[in-house]
Amino acid sequence: MSRDRIAVLGECVADAFVTGPAPGGGLALRVLPGGGPANTAVALARLGTPVRFLGRLSRDPFGELFRSHLEASGVDLSGCVDAAEPSVLAVATLDEAGRASYSFHAEGAADWRWSTAELTAERVGDVGCLHTGSLALVHDPGAEAIEELLARAAEGATVSIDPNVRPGLVPLGRYREAMPRWCALADVVRLSLDDLELILPGERAERACDTWHAAGARLVVVTLGPGGALVSLDGKRVTVPAPAVRVVDTVGAGDSFTAAFLHRLRAEGLLGGRLDALDLDAAERAAAFAAGAAARTCSVPGADPPWARDL
Repeated sequence: MSRDRIAVLGECVADAFVTGPAPGGGLALRVLPGGGPANTAVALARLGTPVRFLGRLSRDPFGELFRSHLEASGVDLSGCVDAAEPSVLAVATLDEAGRASYSFHAEGAADWRWSTAELTAERVGDVGCLHTGSLALVHDPGAEAIEELLARAAEGATVSIDPNVRPGLVPLGRYREAMPRWCALADVVRLSLDDLELILPGERAERACDTWHAAGARLVVVTLGPGGALVSLDGKRVTVPAPAVRVVDTVGAGDSFTAAFLHRLRAEGLLGGRLDALDLDAAERAAAFAAGAAARTCSVPGADPPWARDL
């Protein structure tokens, strides 16, 4: 591994979409590989960033689906754990705007079972950035071990967090209590407008950014759906527009944004520490590139991020 690389830590999720009645009765499901961190790793690899995924991959059929999907996109799986526990299944429902809501089947899943003994420096490798978030960061018993790893990694790598709030599975109070602590660990925090409303109800995005800057995060990016993205660096802000696109669904769009944003920062040599060389112009360029990647993801079904050639 080299510090030119990014490591992504978190879960894989089997996203099941109802496709209609099944022959002979019941419902037919189409299962696609998903999970915020896994989607982010795939998107990074497809854009050309060397990426190592740290996941606890089940031996069940969904685990095999995840392995094939990640490897086909060029993700390094040498940091993964071969786990006996089951995979997470999420049944997705799309609204008229293509936004997904999920019911999770995740009790005792492999993704939450991280231990301090598993999360070693050797497993992470010598990387310039460690990205994590979503369910693995808030789900016991592994959440504490992940936060301990972030604290160690922050000594030399840029730390990036995406809360990816899932109130149907984790109480909102858990996110609200943890957010200041995560901001103290992270250099980059990327979250959606929906996440912000759940964590700080009624708060304006700009004031929320200032709250999280005060807690320690230098760079906060709030994605606004069709409104683009708000980029806030040490309190200096700019809004980047979203490209117009025919939306099929929004599954994985935020993960594609995060990946493309980190990819662009890496391409400009800005990862590997506390973002000391980052200015608002560079952050704006990264967000504009990321908005294009997210728009492309919205134009296809499921979490299917673009390859570099698509952009």
